[in-house]
Amino acid sequence: MPNSNIVLIGMPASGKSTLGVQLAKWLSMGFIDTDLLVQARAGESMQAFQDANGMEAYQTLECETVKSVVCENCVIATGGSAIYCDGAMNHLKSMAKIIFLDVPMDEIRQRIGDTSQRGVVIRPDMNLDDLYAERRPLYLKHADLAIDCSNKPQDQLLQEIRASA
Repeated sequence: MPNSNIVLIGMPASGKSTLGVQLAKWLSMGFIDTDLLVQARAGESMQAFQDANGMEAYQTLECETVKSVVCENCVIATGGSAIYCDGAMNHLKSMAKIIFLDVPMDEIRQRIGDTSQRGVVIRPDMNLDDLYAERRPLYLKHADLAIDCSNKPQDQLLQEIRASA
């Protein structure tokens, strides 16, 4: 069944996994977290894999993993860097509505903590502001819908996503 799924994209710490689990419960859907699939394929945490193999190897693994996802009636939370892989995003778009959780940079900064411990795919010459500036246009490009998440409680966000899904 085409487009029977919902994909959540956004920056690290934007709430993709947290909201995704709740949304799946609300809508009686399955839930897939592509970060967990990548970690299972890697056999170690995202950060450990990146530290050992580099950012490019991680992105290749993530891209191939996301392209392998096949499901119906699921909420899919992607890793924040999945949007760098057009093949993965086109695959997801073919089977889902893509929703960008648009969280302002100041909220991301408060939520994220230490990027070096979180598995964030970020070049050594970049800071979090640079990453946000680079990724936000890509999220908007790939999204069917952007949800403004600024200072909104989880229940309100779930209702907005549900109403638009």
